[in-house]
Amino acid sequence: MRLTDHVMTVPLDHDRADGPTIEVYAREIAADDGSDRPYLVYLQGGPGHEAPRPSSRPMSPSWLGRALRDYRVVMLDQRGTGRSTPYGSPGPDPTADAEYLRHFRADAIVRDAECLREHLGARRWTLLGQSFGGYCALHYLSVLPDSLREVFFTGGLPPVGLATDSVYSAAFEMTRVLNHRFHRRFPRDAARLAELLDRCDAGEIRSPDGEPISRRLMRTVGAVLGMNGGAEKLHHLLELDFAAPAFRHDAVAMMPFDARNPLYAVVHESSYADGGATRWSAERVQPEDFRGESLLLTAEHLFPWHFEDVAGLRPYRAVAEAIAEHDWPRLYDAEVLTGVDVPCAAVIYADDPYVTRQFSEETADLLPGMRRWLTDEYLHNGLGIAGDHVLDRLIGLVRD
Repeated sequence: MRLTDHVMTVPLDHDRADGPTIEVYAREIAADDGSDRPYLVYLQGGPGHEAPRPSSRPMSPSWLGRALRDYRVVMLDQRGTGRSTPYGSPGPDPTADAEYLRHFRADAIVRDAECLREHLGARRWTLLGQSFGGYCALHYLSVLPDSLREVFFTGGLPPVGLATDSVYSAAFEMTRVLNHRFHRRFPRDAARLAELLDRCDAGEIRSPDGEPISRRLMRTVGAVLGMNGGAEKLHHLLELDFAAPAFRHDAVAMMPFDARNPLYAVVHESSYADGGATRWSAERVQPEDFRGESLLLTAEHLFPWHFEDVAGLRPYRAVAEAIAEHDWPRLYDAEVLTGVDVPCAAVIYADDPYVTRQFSEETADLLPGMRRWLTDEYLHNGLGIAGDHVLDRLIGLVRD
């Protein structure tokens, strides 16, 4: 592989070219004989995660080898992540921080990508959007379709025009299904889980840094149920001695929101807002059987109490509160999308608790150039575990 670094200075607010600026980093990857191939830009899931770092032995990420046969790949570190200008500790004014982070959604990321396309001198390029990266890709199709050659979506075809409450309600329904499937597969784990949560209530379960882990925080380990291999991972966690250091470390590592990546938590709910304020949607629409002393595990549901129960997130609480009250503009234009003439292919995971099948299919219906692949072979991480196969199938669909 031949690697080339690209660093650009872009406006924080693309509508204010004379305002503050940030840096955005991207890594270009080409095969030895592929320096003249068209570009494919990878839009990472998240929000708030940097692009994966490439490795050749074994090839990683798993889809990279297939991509390099046809493309030069561009790994974009979305603003605030990786080698792009990071978002670190909050400042003294939460309102100022929230105003800053207002420019970290899919719309700003797409404008950054467009600057990168012009910087590389590409007339058009291909997108591969994983999860939240698919949200960015659909916004790209809504506002700048002429810049796009092809678009591939993997577990990331978002709903168009739906309230955030509807998105989270559907996510809870699928998470309930995955909970029941887990207990059918590992029936003895129900007693172990009940014991664990009771010990959380008693203050006996602590994180590696000594913080007590609440019942509601422990239940967020259910996030792994949305991934292939996640049920086994949870089962193996429950096999461990709850007092063992290994249990503490493994349990915390399975929770979706933590201090290692505060940007993911602070702006997460806003990524679902196709217009309007979110106002802690997951908390408001949480079904009764998920509340209180429930044994049901939650998934990628962000709650206001995350900024109480996770020590490293407490400094960000006021910023997150301000973000939750912000009235967001629309991200997608259904009328534009129905007229977009760009070849697209999407893998839609039937049992995905993060990007709901029904909504993805409704969005696919809008796009005249869309070819869809609906499967229950994979969960949300299909691209991660079978990347060569998944990407090859999508390329084949686009090219008939």
